[in-house]
Amino acid sequence: MFREGHSSTMSILNVMSTILFIVSFLSFTLAKSDTYIIHMDSSAMPKAFASHHSWYLSMLSSMSDTFEAAAASSTTSKHLYTYTNSINGFSATLTLSELEALKNSFGYISFTRDLPLRVHTTHTSQFLGLSSVSGAWTAPNDGGDVIIGIVDTGIWPESESFNDEGMTKVPPRWKGKCELGTKFNSSFCNKKLIGARFYNKGLRANNPKLTIPMNSPRDISGHGTHTSSIAAGNYAKGASYFGYASGTARGMAPRAHIAMYKVVWRYGTYTSDVLAAIDQAIQDGVDILSLSLGLSVDDNFLEDDPIAVATFAAVEKGIFIAASAGNDGPLYWTLINGAPWMLTVGAGSIDREFNGTLTLGNGLQITFESLYPGNYSLNQMSLVYVDECLSVEELKQLRNKMIVCKDHPSISNQVENAESARVSAAVFISNYSSLSELYTRSSFPAAFIGLHDGQTVIDYIKQTTNPRGRFQFRKTTFGTKPAPRVDAYSSRGPFLSCPRVLKPDILAPGSLVLASWSPISEVTYVRSHPLFSNFNLLSGTSMATPHVAGVAALIKRAHPDWSPAAIRSAIMTTANSLDNNLTPIKDVSNYNLPASPLDIGAGHINPTKALDPGLVYDATPEDYIKLLCAMNYTSTKIRIFTKSSYNCTNRSLDLNYPSFIAFFNDEHSTSSEKVVQEFQRTVTNVGKGGMAYTAKLTGMDGVKVMVEPQKLVLKQKYEKQSYKLRLEGPKLLKTDVIFGALSWTDDDGKYMVRSPIVATSITPYP
Repeated sequence: MFREGHSSTMSILNVMSTILFIVSFLSFTLAKSDTYIIHMDSSAMPKAFASHHSWYLSMLSSMSDTFEAAAASSTTSKHLYTYTNSINGFSATLTLSELEALKNSFGYISFTRDLPLRVHTTHTSQFLGLSSVSGAWTAPNDGGDVIIGIVDTGIWPESESFNDEGMTKVPPRWKGKCELGTKFNSSFCNKKLIGARFYNKGLRANNPKLTIPMNSPRDISGHGTHTSSIAAGNYAKGASYFGYASGTARGMAPRAHIAMYKVVWRYGTYTSDVLAAIDQAIQDGVDILSLSLGLSVDDNFLEDDPIAVATFAAVEKGIFIAASAGNDGPLYWTLINGAPWMLTVGAGSIDREFNGTLTLGNGLQITFESLYPGNYSLNQMSLVYVDECLSVEELKQLRNKMIVCKDHPSISNQVENAESARVSAAVFISNYSSLSELYTRSSFPAAFIGLHDGQTVIDYIKQTTNPRGRFQFRKTTFGTKPAPRVDAYSSRGPFLSCPRVLKPDILAPGSLVLASWSPISEVTYVRSHPLFSNFNLLSGTSMATPHVAGVAALIKRAHPDWSPAAIRSAIMTTANSLDNNLTPIKDVSNYNLPASPLDIGAGHINPTKALDPGLVYDATPEDYIKLLCAMNYTSTKIRIFTKSSYNCTNRSLDLNYPSFIAFFNDEHSTSSEKVVQEFQRTVTNVGKGGMAYTAKLTGMDGVKVMVEPQKLVLKQKYEKQSYKLRLEGPKLLKTDVIFGALSWTDDDGKYMVRSPIVATSITPYP
């Protein structure tokens, strides 16, 4: 009897404990604060309010939160930003109960969490054919009067790249300013750097205890200074990276104006801050926006990507958007920033290498890739073959010699051992066809060579009584072939959120690009000692994107009335599909086989041709909304972009885009039945009147391609003509990707307006 009563009592106590735990957990969860971006219907604002800002503050103050009654946090501390240009709405720090209360407010549309983002970390102008003699810089076009907005880590205003010698006056339409902050005031701005702002309310809200020592537009990282100078840096003589790539550095549009919007901090980056920056950039009056950051690949829906939403608003105002594809390649579906109103940029190599030379005692020289910044030339020293280099103690005994190691199995362990032993110099032999910059930027004198050259060194050591070797560094070689090649890190399409638009759009220089740097941010190390420089060599789609932003500025200067879609079309249809060997651009990650448009888009950017494309594929903001409607976006989701109600009466998956992608991926198909996919496009003549263009198709094995009509006659400038492209193939292709191209060539042979075509069987990963 006692045991039964005891058992019953214990059961009741367990149930009560569980209930108390659940109540406690729910209380904690509902009271826990997070930062949110709230989308509102601006037309729903009551007439009693003078502005949307005051309306939003009133909404926040009217919310009663029993879980924070004791704390009584103020409305102003909850509110972060009010957005009026990029979206209609605001960002705020809210508990779940407050968020639920807000959802019942009149005018509420939706919310997204304030998510973290990632940054996608001189010779390039010549490689792209830019010169003041015969290229896109011929007078009067060098980007003058165009304003490029850069959303990044800030800027180092004293850099020579931002001097305003030769610059025109600040355009009267400009509404921006240079904000006061730590070690930064308005006097740092000039006719080159015409705006500098900073945003970190979202960062602070997500990290309440954070202290920011450089609370200003000043760049202590270097990334923003680098991207800004690539896009529009002025002429800076004596640029180099410790003797590598020496010369005069200049941006793609050296006379364009720069406005910096600092949102990236060493402690993190949040969408609420980026949204505030784009919102302000629209109001300030930028012409071009360069974005070298983005969400992770897992964030799949356009309406949940504040950058996609904000840039749609920018495009509505005529602002061209260049955005990085990301550095998560080389697999399919890794691309981000693929909204169809952006130009999405992949990264490739250029025709330049940085080398060192190993000279053996018998006079034989071996060249290797190197960015070692130390002594230019080392004295000859004894060569010792140590094979695996596994013992640090053994290597310490050889500290004054040049050791030679052969990887078994990991080269990284050997490098680490040699570094720990502080050897004077080292030669590492491996079968890697392409080494990481981690190795070429060695902190001590080292050569990384292949098996063939390595065997030559080993044989020399074994056959010589007193083998010796000598290093020389800081060699720059131009004219490397083949170039460009798409680099392995460059993210690949399709874009998960909008796969029916082929992405990326374009390839641009992104590997080891020289540009200005923050002199207080270390660029490399020799041994354990940090080195600083006014210039740095960086790789990433972050570097490729400002190249395109600068070229867009050149086009905007030449054609100020062109829409963002027309500028995008000019860049894409004039791109080079061939490298400097006049063979298809190669993919470094795929055994140097030809790259597909899912790797490189339309090809490598050609600024000079982009200024005069002959024909353009134009599109309006409403065309993008029709696409979203055809993708079955709900009215609520559409309102996030349109900012008001929109009736999806017109739907079309067939956006007037300068490229084509068709999916033949019916995995359940067992028949040999063919299916036809049809595209309709309209081109606008931006050349002279009286032009006739003939279609030329490159073959696609396994898919039949047809175009109708095969000739377009455009009698007047700005006249439009339409055509249809049909792809006929099996329901399920046997290969992942087949690609070709449609080129419209005029009768005089001046123009070739080329669009890539992709047929694919790939499906998104699970």
